Amino acid sequence: MSRRTVYAAAAVALTAGAAAAVVVALPDAQEQAQASAPTATAVVKKETLVDTETTDGELGYGDPTTHASRLSGTVTALAAEGSTVTRGQALYRIDDDPVVLLYGSLPAYRTLSSGDTGRDVKQFERNLWALGYRGFTVDRTYSSATAAAVRDWQDDLGLAETGTVDPARIVYASGAVRVDSRAAGPGDVVQPGTDLLETTGTGRVATVELDISDQRLARKGAAVRVTLPDGKEVAGTIKGVETVVTPAEGQQEASTSLSVTIGFAKAPAGLDQASVSVEFTAAKRPGVLTVPVAALLALAEGGYGLEVVDGGRSSITAVETGLFADGRVEVSGTGIAAGTTVGMPS
Repeated sequence: MSRRTVYAAAAVALTAGAAAAVVVALPDAQEQAQASAPTATAVVKKETLVDTETTDGELGYGDPTTHASRLSGTVTALAAEGSTVTRGQALYRIDDDPVVLLYGSLPAYRTLSSGDTGRDVKQFERNLWALGYRGFTVDRTYSSATAAAVRDWQDDLGLAETGTVDPARIVYASGAVRVDSRAAGPGDVVQPGTDLLETTGTGRVATVELDISDQRLARKGAAVRVTLPDGKEVAGTIKGVETVVTPAEGQQEASTSLSVTIGFAKAPAGLDQASVSVEFTAAKRPGVLTVPVAALLALAEGGYGLEVVDGGRSSITAVETGLFADGRVEVSGTGIAAGTTVGMPS
């Protein structure tokens, strides 16, 4: 078998970054001197190499949060579907008393009264202050001054003026919410744990489900491109990445995936819900030397090489590989420069 035939047999077949090749050794000096130029060639390019992947997603308001009653009684009112509820407003009413929305990340988990201290106290006091009630210091201590402001707040809500805060009368969220759906209606008799409604954020987002093997794509803060049904592209940013574990059920094995939430600086106009495609950028290498992946030769010594063509002769040069993307690969090595001609095994 001629050296040329052996090199052709050593061409690398790459799929998703995994290489499989027939391995050969670097030729000796005599073989190099006898080498003739290959019939098929390519040119080394200096360019920006970008590893991208596009997948389907959904435009909407994100995953909903279910709110269950923490009280027993009769539902007398619920916020309308599609409406926005802001700080201090009622999400729903039980026995005609309101359960109000406040802003914060810590759930209401205990009754607050004079003498209590903690993060939950400060979170509640921030809300009370933002709603216009004054006369106390926003800190981690629930003082008598806080209790006095709470009585004013309760009076305005039509609640008994106890000066204590019942956690069942508060729902905390990160900000204003949009009512996505209602699971109950006025007149329904409920118990603690009864689902009442589901809410989402008020800003539109795109959500994408990725295989756990695509974790390289899901970097919080990374920029993406979202293509809308009309073909228009809008810029987005990855706002959140959540690992979702689906337990085994029947014949279905347990699985792990990634739920990626993408936000927009400017929400797409005229669309509430739609199917979209999302282009992720896993890696970007500006100003690197690249060749077609098919130009690589596997070397017995390990690594890869290129058949460098100079005039009517050729020689094999070992190279280091970097990013693989769009059928090309980043390379570097002695004698490799922009414009260098390399052989293409056939």
